[in-house]
Amino acid sequence: MRTYKVGYFVGSLSSASINRTLSRALIRLAPQDLEFTEIPIGNLPLYSPDFDGDYPPEPKALKDAIAASDAILFVTPEYNRSIPGALKNAIDWASRPYGNNSFDHLPAAVIGASPGKIGTALAQQSLRAVLSYCNARQMTAPEAYVTFSPEMYTADGDVSDEATAAFLTDFIRDFRVHIERVLTVIPRP
Repeated sequence: MRTYKVGYFVGSLSSASINRTLSRALIRLAPQDLEFTEIPIGNLPLYSPDFDGDYPPEPKALKDAIAASDAILFVTPEYNRSIPGALKNAIDWASRPYGNNSFDHLPAAVIGASPGKIGTALAQQSLRAVLSYCNARQMTAPEAYVTFSPEMYTADGDVSDEATAAFLTDFIRDFRVHIERVLTVIPRP
């Protein structure tokens, strides 16, 4: 059985990020043939086309990490009804310079957690629009808007709520199937 390398972005830079907690839970629930590597975004300079001819080291490392991945998972909070600036900045770096888009045909999934009742629905809508422009092959269902509460997780990061654990397990298994399907039709170079 093939192992798929999944690079993942946590859209929040907060040290107490509930989306980082969610990412850890997803990794614990994932099938054994998914191997996860976080792609850090906190040290990226702000994108400018002025760098297109000579990328700084941090954006080069970002593009290299994406190139080493078979798929990308976005775990994002919602800030002001959209995605965090740090995540958008990372996407801008990864999709440039023109003609060198790291997300082209790459399998991708989007999930997010929020203490609010609508989860991260509007952030995900915004992110999906950007990823569509970047030609990422998105898993469109199931949509995953997680309403976060601290009691949903144990101290060691397991999901304590059975319904949430079952939903997240289904989500990450569906993502694995999506990865295989996309890569069967459009193999990575």
